[in-house]
Amino acid sequence: MIQCVGRPLFLVLSSAPVITFATATRAKLSIPFHSTVRAMANTTPAPKKVKHEMELFGDVRVDNYYWLRDDSRSNPEVLSYLREENAYTDSVMSGTKQLEDRIYTEIRGRIKEDDTSAPLRRGPYYYYRRNLEGKEYVQHCRCYVPTSGAPASVYDMMPTGPDAPSEHIILDENVKALEHTYYSIGSFRVSPNNKLVAYAEDTKGDEIYTVYVIDAESGMLVGKPLVGAITSYLEWAGDEALVYVTMDKILRPDKVWLHNLGTNQSDDSCLYHEKDETFSLDLQASESKKYLFIASESKITRFVFYLDTSKPENGLVVLTSRMTGIDTSASHRGNHFFIKRRSDECFNSELLVCPVENISASHVLLPHRPSVKLQDIQLFTNHLAVHERENGLPRITVYRLPAVGEPLERLQGGRAIDFVDPVYSVDPLESVFESGVLRFSYSSMRTPPSVYDYDMDTGVSVLKKIETVLGGFDASNYVTERQWATALDGIQIPISIIYQKNLVKLDGSDPLLLYGYGSYEICIDPTFKASRLSLLDRGFIYAIAHIRGGGEMGRQWYENGKLLKKKNTFTDFTACAEYLIDKKYCSKEKLCINGRSAGGLLIGAVVNMQPDLFKAAVAGVPFVDVVTTMLDPTIPLTTSEWEEWGDPRKEEFYSYMKSYSPVDNVKAQNYPDILVTAGLNDPRVMYSEPAKFVAKLRDMKTNDNLLLFKCEMGAGHFSKSGRFEKLQEDAFTYTFILKALNMLGCDQQ
Repeated sequence: MIQCVGRPLFLVLSSAPVITFATATRAKLSIPFHSTVRAMANTTPAPKKVKHEMELFGDVRVDNYYWLRDDSRSNPEVLSYLREENAYTDSVMSGTKQLEDRIYTEIRGRIKEDDTSAPLRRGPYYYYRRNLEGKEYVQHCRCYVPTSGAPASVYDMMPTGPDAPSEHIILDENVKALEHTYYSIGSFRVSPNNKLVAYAEDTKGDEIYTVYVIDAESGMLVGKPLVGAITSYLEWAGDEALVYVTMDKILRPDKVWLHNLGTNQSDDSCLYHEKDETFSLDLQASESKKYLFIASESKITRFVFYLDTSKPENGLVVLTSRMTGIDTSASHRGNHFFIKRRSDECFNSELLVCPVENISASHVLLPHRPSVKLQDIQLFTNHLAVHERENGLPRITVYRLPAVGEPLERLQGGRAIDFVDPVYSVDPLESVFESGVLRFSYSSMRTPPSVYDYDMDTGVSVLKKIETVLGGFDASNYVTERQWATALDGIQIPISIIYQKNLVKLDGSDPLLLYGYGSYEICIDPTFKASRLSLLDRGFIYAIAHIRGGGEMGRQWYENGKLLKKKNTFTDFTACAEYLIDKKYCSKEKLCINGRSAGGLLIGAVVNMQPDLFKAAVAGVPFVDVVTTMLDPTIPLTTSEWEEWGDPRKEEFYSYMKSYSPVDNVKAQNYPDILVTAGLNDPRVMYSEPAKFVAKLRDMKTNDNLLLFKCEMGAGHFSKSGRFEKLQEDAFTYTFILKALNMLGCDQQ
């Protein structure tokens, strides 16, 4: 499968500019370090100030809270301050704990706790995941296919009942997680012969993995674990070799390795080392499993090598060359490679095809279309499924391909799959390459996640699984809409909206939560979230602003919300907020906003720009210290992010970045109620960024509105790892919003 998704926030800074740090060393600091948490948790934290000057281009920035950064995460004073903030947050929210617990009970009560995923047929087995009642994590399971010789069909059903083949639990994450406060499996890969499983395990939330290989039947460990700075990129190269990717000291995926089972990791061969610190490596397997594709990518350039899985010892072969501004992804079917290619001219991508034996003889199979973004493809023995976007909505078009070995000149007779909701989300899922069955997931803001199998010859779709929502959920009670706000420059910005039709008045008196992201070309499609019902069923309207910097409206939508056009992201968001107020969806007094990571940057920027526009703001793990981070090449992700945000070692980017960086633009003004979250082990947005933002807000804001900071001391960018633990974060956030809106007495309707 060719993937075309935005990379998550990875901050890495390259060669350092000439900067003067007029900062005293710790031994000479005139202000002593305190090391104890304040006795009274209800005392507003007041972190000390230690003047730290940073000069560049004749401009001096003063960061009084630079001392909060501790890369080791072990400084007693820093940890004490974080615990003090957590204690203060707990104290302020203690009066709402009963409501928070009630909301958590509501959210959890909608979940069918004992459930299984839609089984996927691979060879002689059905593979699936099982959840158990009361358990945080999944079991990875399989059972035999009784009729494994029959071709796959959309009507295939895994047998159940007393006569069904017995279930085999390959791996129980609940058992593995017992010894850890955080547990996450980033990759779970079954060998082609179905005898072994390789999986990547993270037990801290820092996204550094250990790789284990086990016997799929006995669960016994095969060989020693692979350790080091390993990513979750992991694939089989045949039945007896693994390919994996490791990171450098700034957590940039930079080396790809071949490991032969039964040998020591020290004997692994490095297939490629990417030395350019603005590039990172990616690893994917073709749907045919005959090739692995190793890509090196920056934000604007991507080139691809391939590895023949039947001859991994032959090493990598160049498939697409390194050309600045050219982005390529690849897959394989029969005697052809399929290459998705983006350039300045073909900004929404075109699809090329070339013979495996003559990769220079490529031709266009699907031409570039200015209004349609080619996002992804899935290949099958006889079919091609094309995932596209037009007018902000995803779609799938299926083509039948000539028999393998016959000429492949152009596509004919594509069939589009129809979807019913006005706004929705569609994502590709793993499918069986040799079959004529396409599997995809579908959801909308009122339709729970649903897995469909689609017969690419007949056009028949069969629902294989829909997420059960307990508690009397009825999709017909909810209305979804798409509206369009006008940006400052006249561009139309799509907004996805949902509300409970029996509760809202649409007269400006309804509370509204507006979500935004707008970075990395990531599409925030309107999906279902069961926990959101706890707001909707209290009369809230929920909206998503599909602002520039994201990829919802095509590549140029992204290009016009990055680098020196980044402020479009922020002004698009405020334009959406003002539109919702103007159209009586809410008022300023009822408007709350939310964003995470780069979306947290959005929240930080807009509350500085127009604080009176919002009643409450939630910034999750926010990237808010933009200039300082992007000038520091020792921080993970910085070097690879210069093509996203700009390189502040250049004065033009420095000045522009400083003009919106939230930490640098906190003012002596009134602010809305604000909740900020962080994860101590977060490798993407260092905990010190939100900590500094909060500290500066505490010092400068001129009103007494809520300002709370919650730092998870045992988690990373994605908060806690257990499925129920994650619900607690939603319950806490919703309670904060209700408190800010003075809706604590609101009973669920």
